[in-house]
Amino acid sequence: MINKIRESFNQNFSETTYQNLLKEVSEKYNHTPSFRISETPVFIPQTLKNRLVEACEELIDQICAPDFKAKTQAAVEQPVPNETDKTLFLQMDFGICNDENGKLTPQLIEIQGFPSLYYFQDLIAQQYQKHYDIPESYKYLFRGLDNENYHELLKKGILAGHQPDNVALVEIEPFKQVTLIDFLGIRDHLGIPILCVSDVKVDGDDLYYINEVGERTPIYRILNRVIFDDLLKRDDLKRDFYFSKATNVEWAGHPNWFHRISKFTMPLLKSQYVPKSYFLHELEEYPKDLENYVLKPLYSYSGMGVKLNITKEDLDAIDNRDNYIIQEKVEYQPIIPTLDEPSKCEIRMLMLWLPEMERPIIVNNLARMSKGEMIGVRYNKDKSWVGGSVGFFEE
Repeated sequence: MINKIRESFNQNFSETTYQNLLKEVSEKYNHTPSFRISETPVFIPQTLKNRLVEACEELIDQICAPDFKAKTQAAVEQPVPNETDKTLFLQMDFGICNDENGKLTPQLIEIQGFPSLYYFQDLIAQQYQKHYDIPESYKYLFRGLDNENYHELLKKGILAGHQPDNVALVEIEPFKQVTLIDFLGIRDHLGIPILCVSDVKVDGDDLYYINEVGERTPIYRILNRVIFDDLLKRDDLKRDFYFSKATNVEWAGHPNWFHRISKFTMPLLKSQYVPKSYFLHELEEYPKDLENYVLKPLYSYSGMGVKLNITKEDLDAIDNRDNYIIQEKVEYQPIIPTLDEPSKCEIRMLMLWLPEMERPIIVNNLARMSKGEMIGVRYNKDKSWVGGSVGFFEE
């Protein structure tokens, strides 16, 4: 997006250098990510950075409002006990578009109160810096954070003073997940175990697991990566631990916030940076320009279940209408020149909200590049200069 830097990067790009970068990423934890890593980072000008920050702050104001939990209570159909007052993790995904004056502007695509790739994004940013000539004045972290105090914030938020052995990352078959490289980064930095939900054992109101040497080890705090819709499909998974049962455990990212801050939140948010969104079951009549909307299941992820080209007949056929929203389409701009066709871009702003903080703070980011109809693997098969990346922001 910054012509001088982009032109220099593209002219000096080397496939060998890119392959060396991928090799080092795979060697870091002896694991090759199953998702595609883009050949390039994204260079973001000061004007767009300012708009992204402004958008985040406007939406944070609404999430921090005293009535936000009351407004989102309907999203929590099966509440998990011991809910925290605030979410520890907050992410906002923005498509990069043009405004009415042809200037770059963000438009909110999704919002979530659930952990993203906080550790992997730090790793890939450092690899871009190592292998490519990234100007020192361009930063991927925010608020003057450096690598050390970024990790201190994450450690404080996740461990909350507990010993690493007593804090567990819990997922469904974590070593089969696409996001495994992030889990490995968490374990490497914090020393916490990576557990399948079936590894969590229950003794009365207490939780424990059996460690690598066969010792019973208490769990006092869980970093939750389980998505309930996935868990409900796993009748084959034998387990003792059920989220709905009250236990003596704290949460690093309480599961209820996954539902509170989700697509459910989109119709509640008001901002120039938020496209019009409606709960399907609340619509008395459909928008006349229905072709300009997409249909989204409330709690899907990675674009699953999203329908781009909808008709009245499609919407009339839906039975569980309270599980869907329709959202005005946004037109991503192909603004990143590559060695062939230009790429579109989506920026995810990564935030933390520690207990002592009055409001969430932006700490890092994730960029995704696409040449297809949507952001996502299945829309970008056999294409280059697409996939996961990170934004370097002009200071």
